[in-house]
Amino acid sequence: MPKIANIEPTPNPNALKFVVKEPLITKTARSFQDFASAVGDPLGSAIFALGSVTSVFYMDRFVTVNKLQTADWTDLIDPICDVIEDCKIENVATNFENSAPLETDDMLQKIIDVVNNRIRPGLAGDGGGLDVISFDGKTLTIAYQGACGSCPAAGTGTLQFIEGLLQHEVDPSIKVVMS
Repeated sequence: MPKIANIEPTPNPNALKFVVKEPLITKTARSFQDFASAVGDPLGSAIFALGSVTSVFYMDRFVTVNKLQTADWTDLIDPICDVIEDCKIENVATNFENSAPLETDDMLQKIIDVVNNRIRPGLAGDGGGLDVISFDGKTLTIAYQGACGSCPAAGTGTLQFIEGLLQHEVDPSIKVVMS
């Protein structure tokens, strides 16, 4: 039975979201920015091996692939689909929802709750995600994943939306920056 249910564009013209019928993994996200970081991951390394790929991000029911700006999707879509169809992934259940340090204060826990329940689902809808890198005082540092990683809107509109939502839901003095 084919794994690919649909191929969807993302707001990032250099990223496509490959939606799968069955979960690839559970309670985890895997994000690779280059071939070296994907070594050991069968899906990530196989997609990078195709060439012209700049990042691979996947969660339970989708794989987002970013390509070089000069590459053509017509040369990549079928090989990417073949890799996804043929790949066997070890389903390690790590928890991507708590990417912040284990020791959290009340404000950070509220931020993580908003990120998990309001922000990550929206980004996943467009083939992306984010990782909470740190929280220092009132500054939250994040790193985008998947389609968001190289999207032109990530550093402006999306970042402003995330900051505004956290200011409204958690604390008006929170600042959000990208790593």
